[in-house]
Amino acid sequence: MIPLLRKSATGVLAAALMATGAHAFDTQAKSAYVVDLKTGTVLLNKNADVPLPPASMSKLMTLYIAFEALRDGRLNLDEKLPVSEHAMNYGGSTMFLDTTDRVRVEDLIRGIIVLSGNDACAVIAEALSPDGTEAGFARYMTQRAQKMGMTNSTFANSNGWPAVGHRMSMRDLALLGTRLIEDFPQYYPLFAEREFAFDGRAPQNTRNRNPLLGLGIGADGLKTGHTQEAGYGLVGSSLQGDRRVVFVISGLETARARAKEAETIVNWSFRQFVLRDVVKQGEVIMNADVWMGDAPSVGLTPAADVSALLPALDSEKVAAEVVYQGPIEAPIAEGQELAQLIITPEGLEPLSFPLVADRAVAAGGFLTRVTTAATTLLRRLEQGPEGAS
Repeated sequence: MIPLLRKSATGVLAAALMATGAHAFDTQAKSAYVVDLKTGTVLLNKNADVPLPPASMSKLMTLYIAFEALRDGRLNLDEKLPVSEHAMNYGGSTMFLDTTDRVRVEDLIRGIIVLSGNDACAVIAEALSPDGTEAGFARYMTQRAQKMGMTNSTFANSNGWPAVGHRMSMRDLALLGTRLIEDFPQYYPLFAEREFAFDGRAPQNTRNRNPLLGLGIGADGLKTGHTQEAGYGLVGSSLQGDRRVVFVISGLETARARAKEAETIVNWSFRQFVLRDVVKQGEVIMNADVWMGDAPSVGLTPAADVSALLPALDSEKVAAEVVYQGPIEAPIAEGQELAQLIITPEGLEPLSFPLVADRAVAAGGFLTRVTTAATTLLRRLEQGPEGAS
C-alpha cells in the first residue's frame, strides 16, 4: 500500500497548484482532454470546457442516437431508408448518395464511421427526427446531449457541417466517446473498421481517416474531424491491457500534425502513469469523533479498494485528506457513508472516494447524554460570555 501523506485542505490545494505542469503534456492542440476510464483520472485538460466547432466529431452524437434507436427497436440494421434531396445535396465527405437510393441502416452507420458521410448522417437524422427534418433532429440532439451531461454542446445539424451555434467542448466529446464504448459494446467494433467500399461508387473515399488504427498501440476508435474553422481534430480511444484511455484533440493545423499528436498522447498516457493500490477496503484510515454515541469515535474505511493512477516517476507517495462534517451524530450504521477521501496525485485533478463506518455505533443512553451536555456547557462557559451565549 502507498503511504497517505495527510495534509490540511490548504496544504493539499497548494501542493496541487505547485505541481501543475510537473507531469503535464505540452500539447500542440488548441484544446485537449485525456481521461483514463479505469480510474476516471483526468490526465490532461486544456481548454476542455470551451464550446468549439467540432466538425465531423459531432457525428458521434448522431451515431449514439442511432444506436439507441436500434436498441429500442425503432430502427433495424437491415431496414432501408430513403435519401432526400436535402441529404443528397450535402458536400464535403459523402457516400455519393442520391434520391434514387434506399440504403440499409448498417451501410449508413458504416458510411458515417468509416467514410464520414455527411449525406448518410442526414438520412439517419431525417428518419429519426421528431418532425422529419434534419433541423428537428439537431434540436433533439441538443436536448439528448444535455440529459447526458454534455452541457457545452449545441447542434445545428447532424454532421458537423459549419453552422452558427454548432458547438461542443472537448470534455463533452470525451463523455460521448465513453458512452459509445460503454453503452453499445456490440457496435463499438465498427469504429476500428479501416475500409468500407460502399457498392464501389466512391473509390476515392473508402478508408477510415483515423490515423492511429493499425499502429499496434491499441487504438480502436472513434472519429476524426476537420473544417477550416475547427482545424484538425480527433476523438480517440486506445486499450492496452486493462486500461483504456479516451482523448480528444482539436485545432491542429494539418492532418499530419493530428496524427503525430494523437500517437504521442496515447504513448504518454500509458507510459507516464502507473496504477497503484492506495488503501484496501476495511483498512481504517482515521477515527472520526461521534456525538451522543455509546462510543467516542468510529473508524472510517473505504467502501471498496482504492487504486489511483499516479505519475510513474513519483508513484510511491500521494497527498490525501479526509473530509467530513463532525462530530458525527449517533446512531451510526456499519457501512454508512460518512466521509470522502480526497486523493491528489501530483499534477492531476483530485479524486474522491467514499469512506464508510467500520462498525455500528448506537446512540448513547441517559448518562451519555447528561455527560455530553454538561461537558458542552462547561466548554462554553470557559469561553466567556460569547461562548455561553
